[in-house]
Amino acid sequence: MKKNLENIIDDNLFKTIGKCSDEMQIKCFLIGGYVRDHILNLKKPKDVDILAIGDGIALANKVCEDLKIKKKPTVYKNFRTAAFKYKNYDVEFVGSRKESYIPKSRNPIVEVGTLDDDLDRRDFTINCIGIGLNSNNKGKIIDKFNGIEDLKNKIIKTTSDPIKIFSDDPLRMLRAIRFSCQLGFEIHKDSINGIRIEKNRLKIVSRERIIDELNKILLTDIPSQGFKIMENTGLLKLILPELTNLKGIDEINGLKHKDNFFHTLEVLDNLCKKSKNLWLRWAALLHDIGKYQTKKFVKNIGWTFHGHELVGSKITKIIFKRFNMPLNHKLKYVQKIIYLSSRPIILSEDFVSDSAVRRLIFDAGDDIDDLMKLCEADITTKNPKRFNKYVNNFLKVRKKIIEVEKRDKLRNFQPPISGEEIMDYFKIKPGKEIGIMKEFIKSSILDGKISNDHKSARSLMIKKGIEIGLKKNE
Repeated sequence: MKKNLENIIDDNLFKTIGKCSDEMQIKCFLIGGYVRDHILNLKKPKDVDILAIGDGIALANKVCEDLKIKKKPTVYKNFRTAAFKYKNYDVEFVGSRKESYIPKSRNPIVEVGTLDDDLDRRDFTINCIGIGLNSNNKGKIIDKFNGIEDLKNKIIKTTSDPIKIFSDDPLRMLRAIRFSCQLGFEIHKDSINGIRIEKNRLKIVSRERIIDELNKILLTDIPSQGFKIMENTGLLKLILPELTNLKGIDEINGLKHKDNFFHTLEVLDNLCKKSKNLWLRWAALLHDIGKYQTKKFVKNIGWTFHGHELVGSKITKIIFKRFNMPLNHKLKYVQKIIYLSSRPIILSEDFVSDSAVRRLIFDAGDDIDDLMKLCEADITTKNPKRFNKYVNNFLKVRKKIIEVEKRDKLRNFQPPISGEEIMDYFKIKPGKEIGIMKEFIKSSILDGKISNDHKSARSLMIKKGIEIGLKKNE
């Protein structure tokens, strides 16, 4: 293990840091995620954390000079840190410190501290493993909290009392869950209990930091693991109560519906096997969010959720606003996927008409493939016959989409007749007639009554114009 760790510091960056720290007589260590991920043989991290037992800012400046980096480090004096970029690395230097917290803030009061002070302030044992970079401690491992052992056992454990760790900085609760998802580790039972006790402290964390952690959880291979932990500890009800509302099964007259919360998580995991698109994963997470508000029991029919797609797309905007998430094309994309999420399912259960497929292509545009991925991920039945039936039906829909698109070229549809052409032909000014004819032409193309070309559309334009009382241009 030690020999393996020593291989890390052969990089020019770490050799330079070691040389500079020797010259300044500052003891320093490579610490944190870089070391952790190296031990686990994960992809080479880009974030490099250097712990200096002394003036970390001064050391960062000297290293910059020796590496001939023109831009000076970005300095955060209050936290005694300095950061710069070098090749593919984001390098941060921190002077050893001790921290204390006040109840209303997760921002610590920072004081100069010893090596032990600095290690004690850190969150999890697996993030406290360090490697010496000086000539007299090169390759020396510091592992005060037995983090290497916890890595072997695949356990996430706080460095000290979980209640204090999470109370001081409540974001650590989400970080624990995120690491659990990213690494496939179990969170220690004491830490889980600490999250349950301190969950309400999350209210002091900024929405942006919460969403940053949620996004990282969503980008893992099996994000359901994180959402189950959040639900189990009570965190999810504080963050996304709309999701927890989906939990549970109601029964009337022996008729039940599936648990839409766990169904959602299964769909999300299925989708993650098909796409790494963060915003499509958000769409999967929220695709049934409207079912809580639209749930209704109808006699002789059972449970219905009519219009949940429209309601869900509206709730999505509320959630995005609440967390200061992008309200631009990313929101519109998620809303569109959710709103259209049942359309391919309906097509797959019925005869797939050209007209229905045309309208689906028109509405989905370039996002048609993403929409189909979500719908295919939505197949969660455990009945093999039904599963195969749905898969085959979606294959038919995909085939039909390809056929219709190739023939009719409807993706990102642009009307073959412009408003200017209509006005020019009939010698009219802008008015409702323009909209009437453009909508009529569009519907006629989508219904397959005319081809999607200028000649066919122009003929229909003239016919429709005369029909609504416009004079033909002689």
